[in-house]
Amino acid sequence: MAQKPSIPKGTRDFNPEQVAKRNYIFNTIRGAFETFGFQPIETPSFENSDTLMGKYGDEGDRLIFKILNSGDYFDKIKNGILSAIRIGEMFYLELSKDEINSIDWLRRESRNQIVQNFLKVSKHGGKNSIKNLPPDDVLDYIISTIHGNYRNLESSPSDDERQKVFADIYANTFLNIKSNSITPSISEKALRYDLTVPFARYVVQHQNEIEFPFKRYQIQPVWRADRPQKGRFREFFQCDADVVGSKSLWQEVEFIQLYDTVFSALKLDGVTIKINNRKILSGIAEVIGASDKLIDFTVALDKLDKIGEEKVKEEMLSKGISEDGISKLQPLFTLSGAFESQIESLKGILSSSQEGLKGIEELSFINNAISALGLSTSTLQLDVTLARGLNYYTGAIFEVSAPETVKMGSIGGGGRYDDLTGIFGMKNVSGVGISFGLDRIYLVLEELGLFPETVTKNVEVLFINFGDNEALFSLKAIKQLRLQGINAELYPDTAKMKKQMNHANKRQIPFVVLVGDQEIESNTYTLKNMISGEQDKVSLETLMSKIKKS
Repeated sequence: MAQKPSIPKGTRDFNPEQVAKRNYIFNTIRGAFETFGFQPIETPSFENSDTLMGKYGDEGDRLIFKILNSGDYFDKIKNGILSAIRIGEMFYLELSKDEINSIDWLRRESRNQIVQNFLKVSKHGGKNSIKNLPPDDVLDYIISTIHGNYRNLESSPSDDERQKVFADIYANTFLNIKSNSITPSISEKALRYDLTVPFARYVVQHQNEIEFPFKRYQIQPVWRADRPQKGRFREFFQCDADVVGSKSLWQEVEFIQLYDTVFSALKLDGVTIKINNRKILSGIAEVIGASDKLIDFTVALDKLDKIGEEKVKEEMLSKGISEDGISKLQPLFTLSGAFESQIESLKGILSSSQEGLKGIEELSFINNAISALGLSTSTLQLDVTLARGLNYYTGAIFEVSAPETVKMGSIGGGGRYDDLTGIFGMKNVSGVGISFGLDRIYLVLEELGLFPETVTKNVEVLFINFGDNEALFSLKAIKQLRLQGINAELYPDTAKMKKQMNHANKRQIPFVVLVGDQEIESNTYTLKNMISGEQDKVSLETLMSKIKKS
C-alpha cells in the first residue's frame, strides 16, 4: 500500500500565490534594511550544540531541535547503559569489593571506563555529581548507599523485602537514564533557534574582517520545537537587523523608525511599537527584594497579557518571590496613560534604584527623539510589563503589536544586549537588534486584505502550440518579450486548442497568442484578450505595447 504523504506538524507547503505574497514582504523589509545601511549575511541552518545551548534560558533550551550524529550514534552510549546494568546486577547480588574485583569482565575492562560509562547515562552525572571521584570511591559510594538502604530494614528481612530494596535501587538509581546526560553523546549539532546567537558567533569568528560598528541584516529560517498554533510554527523565517560595536541610543531611535518605515510601506497602519528597558526591570526586582530572582521575575511578568495578573502572581510566589514584594508590584499592573506620565510614575517607584533610574533616563532620551522626528503610521508605547524572557537583553526591549482589529501575537521584537559576544570570548561589544515576524505579518496582511493585486502577477501571455514550426516562431517572439520584462511562455505540448485555452483560464493568464501559417507568412501574431474576448492580428511591437498597457 502506498504511503500517505504528509509533513511534520508546525511546517507548511507554500503554493505559488503564497510564495509571491511572502516575497512581497521579504522584499519590502529587505529594501528598508538596505535603505537604513544594513548589509546582508547568512549563517548555516545548524550550529554546534554548545553554540546554542544555554543562551535562551531553560524554556528556550527545551525548544532547540537536536540533530542526531551520523553513523552509529548509539554506539557512544550503549557501553554506558551496559555498565549501568552490570553495576546494578553486582549490587543487586550484594557482592563485596573482593568479589567484585574477581569478576572476569571487570578485570578485562578498564575500571575507570566502566565507571565513566555508568556516570554518562545515570542520574549520578547531574549537578550533585560524583563523576570527579576516583573509580574505587565511586564504587564505594554506591555500595554504601545500597548497604544503607539495606540496613534500614529489620535485622532479618524476608527475601521478598530484600529483593524489593534492591529492585527499587536498581530501577530508580542505576537504570534511571537521563536524556539530558545522553544528548551530548549522540547529538553534537542543532538547528538554529534564532538568528541573534549565530550572529554573535559570526561576529566573534570574523571580527578581524568586520568594520565596527557593523550593521547587518539576515533573512533566513529558524526552527523551534514549540506547540504549533495560529501564528506559531516549528519552522519559520526571521528577518533580523542588528548593530554591534556601538552603545549609542540613536541606534534604538533608528530601529523604531525602521519598524515604522516597513509597516508604512506594507500599508499596515495602527501598529504599536512597545518599549521597555531591562534596567527598569532590574530596578523593580531590586526594590521588591528579588534581585537574585531577576530571570524568574521577568519570565513571569512577560506572561501578563497571556495568563493575567493573578496567574503571574502565583508563578512569582512559586519561584520564591515574597508576598510583600509582589504587593509592591501592584502599581505596575495598573500603570497606563501617555509615555511621559508613565515615566513620571516610574521615577517615584524606582527612586531608590540607580539601575532603574538609568533605564528611565534611556527611555526618556528615545521617546524625546521620536517625538521630535515623528512616526508615519505607528505608535510608540511604554509597557513596563514587557520583559521578553530571553536572558541576553540588557537595555531597551522592543515588541511590536498588530493593529487592535486583528487578534495576533507580536509581529516583531528585539532589544539591546551589551555583551552577547562575551559568551564567545569577545567582551564589551554592545549591540542592539530587532526582528520581524514574517509569518504573522503575512497572516495580518491577509486578514486585512492589504496585499496588492500586482503581488501575485502571473505569466502575462501564453503562446498556443500548434506544432514545431509555429513553436519555434513563437519562441523567437517570446525571447523578445522577456527582454522587455514581460512574463511569457509557450504551452509545451501540441494539445487540443480547448485544453490549451482552459490552461490559460485556470492560471488566470490575461493574453493568449495564436500563431499559424498565415501569421508566420505575414510576420504577425493573433493576440486574444482572455478577459474581454477581443482578438486582433498585430505586429510584435503592437503586441508588446498592448500587454504592457494592460
